[in-house]
Amino acid sequence: MNEAKSGAGWIGASLLRKEDARYLHGHGLFIADVQVPGVHDIAFVRSPMAHARLRRVVKPADNAARVFTLADIGPINVLEAGPELSAHRHSPYPPLADGRVRYVGQTVAACMMPTRAQAEDLAEAVQVELEELPAVVDVVAAMRADSPRVFDEWPSNAYISTSVVEGDPSILTAAPVRLHRRLRLNRQATVSMEGRGALAYWDHRRDELVVYLSTQGGQVKRMAIARMLGIPEHKVRVIAPDIGGGFGGKNRIMPEDVAVAAIAMKVRHPVRWIEDRREHLLASPHARDHTYDLTICAERDGTLLGLEGDIYIDAGAYALWPTGAFQEASMASRNLTGPYRMRHLKLNAHTVATNKAPMGPYRGVARPGATFALERLVDEVARELHREPFDLRRQNIVTAAELPYRTAAGMKLDTGDYVAALDIARDKIDLAAVRKRQAKGEPDGRKIGVGFAFYTEQSGHGIVEFAKRKFRVIPGYESANVRMLPDGTVLIYVGVQNHGQGHETTLAQIAAHELGIDPGQISVRYGDTAVGPYGFGTFASRSIVFAGGAVGKATRALAEKIRRIGAHLLQADVAATRIDAGKVHGPAGSIGIAEIAFAANARPDQLPAGMAPLLETTATYEPADSGGVFAYGTHAVLVAVDPDSGAVELLDYVVSEDCGTMINPMIVDGQVVGGIAQGIGTALYEEIPYNQQGQPLAASLADYLVPSAGEMPFIRIAHLITPALTTEYGVKGLGEGGAIAPPAAIANAVADAFADIGASFNETPLTPRRVADEVARARSEATKAHFKVRR
Repeated sequence: MNEAKSGAGWIGASLLRKEDARYLHGHGLFIADVQVPGVHDIAFVRSPMAHARLRRVVKPADNAARVFTLADIGPINVLEAGPELSAHRHSPYPPLADGRVRYVGQTVAACMMPTRAQAEDLAEAVQVELEELPAVVDVVAAMRADSPRVFDEWPSNAYISTSVVEGDPSILTAAPVRLHRRLRLNRQATVSMEGRGALAYWDHRRDELVVYLSTQGGQVKRMAIARMLGIPEHKVRVIAPDIGGGFGGKNRIMPEDVAVAAIAMKVRHPVRWIEDRREHLLASPHARDHTYDLTICAERDGTLLGLEGDIYIDAGAYALWPTGAFQEASMASRNLTGPYRMRHLKLNAHTVATNKAPMGPYRGVARPGATFALERLVDEVARELHREPFDLRRQNIVTAAELPYRTAAGMKLDTGDYVAALDIARDKIDLAAVRKRQAKGEPDGRKIGVGFAFYTEQSGHGIVEFAKRKFRVIPGYESANVRMLPDGTVLIYVGVQNHGQGHETTLAQIAAHELGIDPGQISVRYGDTAVGPYGFGTFASRSIVFAGGAVGKATRALAEKIRRIGAHLLQADVAATRIDAGKVHGPAGSIGIAEIAFAANARPDQLPAGMAPLLETTATYEPADSGGVFAYGTHAVLVAVDPDSGAVELLDYVVSEDCGTMINPMIVDGQVVGGIAQGIGTALYEEIPYNQQGQPLAASLADYLVPSAGEMPFIRIAHLITPALTTEYGVKGLGEGGAIAPPAAIANAVADAFADIGASFNETPLTPRRVADEVARARSEATKAHFKVRR
């Protein structure tokens, strides 16, 4: 327990995470650790083809009853995913294939045996007869009229296409500077430390289906499972134990979740599926895979005017319930101007079906792609005008005096100092010293470069905002139940799900702030739909805004009742009392909160007349502004690049960021560093390429590279603190911010290293081969231009 102090001191304290003790000592309970007597394991038969008709599944005669197809586990009510818009096309996604497979790795049948090894042997014995069809792989080619269709009945391969036209597009057409580039972020997996998993059984005592899931939000998963299996929600209990990372990949209902639950209902004994890494890379929700075909327009003095062009989001073969991937294209187009004063837009955004694994809402969703495209284009304008890229950014960025500022796409940037964030990053990376070092050259022949990228991160969207987007499930609030027990300790139940964010610590700090007690006296519980309040889970950097707000609101109400009881016991006026350091203080004395809690729970005869016993309350919370709030920051990176091998080394990395009030600065730093690690993966390492037949070419961690400690630079972080105006405590979401800017900052740094020859790096990851090939191309072009001038 921490030293007793004023409750006001807990917000802003860098307390060690409560969760870490059990993890570090090996006492965590992840889904593979859950032991249920009589459990059998599931292995899935998956499609080896990207697109094919499913002609027949032949089960081994001696184990036919242990092999399940869709017909064996039905009936299944397939839910429509995506927005409630008539223009959005439906892509029915059954838990097991129903006559057509649309990506390599799609589940075709489930095999159940006492052990996973036996189940995999059985899966190998199942024969699947497929009639191969043309595969749709390239997202831009998929939109051509002559492209094969992922769904025969669709008029094109677009789930939905939208347009954004703002300002005066004719100004773009006549702009003195027009630079066209095609930019691409390639496909990734989430690569959470723990894969997905499901364990289900029918609890005969409670007459309910119990489903353990590695999930980011159990309440919404319960809704989906109940609807798809046709049973009432009160007979479905979803339990999420410890979760080893999610990053959006565990935030949608997946076919394996439903298949395991359905099989458990059929066989009436526990069944389990634990995802292995190959399955994860083949069939878990993928991410990124954005193509931006854009023209940026500017005046000769460097004033940025706007953007025109097309955005393509490769959403894969199916939309995932409830939201699908439609919001990525919309989010990309809305975020594409960033914090710059660009007033003219003419954009077409396409969410496209291909024969690849479905897309999930990976950390940052569309913002890394939009930021990469925007920040690379800003750098390209600077090169065209022979300007310092940093100076061009500073010229065009919104100033503090202009806030709140509504962008051309309608995003309301609220609080902060964007110019200060730029300047801090410039000074910490020491831009002037880098330029001097570049002029001298490196003794080892490598080229060094410096890159900047600015990001904004919107969080805290409320009910109205999600309703405008036509979400099927509107995650516009969160709830918290707070109970003070007879000894003065507190239990808090929330609907968000901790999977690395530190909720057990930060939410306890908020409650301690309001109740005037030590966070060590507070336990935060989550992950069981049978006991927790309704909520939507953890994603989109929303938890500290929503759950933090709900906990604050509930504990304030509880604190008021504690004061009233304390005033009664002290024989004082309530207005003359205050809560601090574990006591209610009055004009003539004080009384411990534990004594008050005992009276409220076990001695109701000591309560004021007419007051109900117990210290318990439930509150819901939605921010005052449904449009959300914006965290922001600048990333600056120094790289050294071998021009021949293309190898990139990160020499220095600086972040200046503003996430509003920090409940726990140490956890904030951890989230920032973790996000940057993922962003470095996007920039330099992570990719799932596909061949023309739709075969994924990265099916193990030997092919799919992720950054490790050896590739991570020491990251220096500076915090600006501008409290939000419309959230409790002035907090802003920060979980995705670290991952948004690295691809742009690193690509800009590599381009800066070769600015003298005009090399341009517009596709991630910047693998050694891509870097070396572009350097060779630029050198060749520069040589040709030199000889042409001489002639």
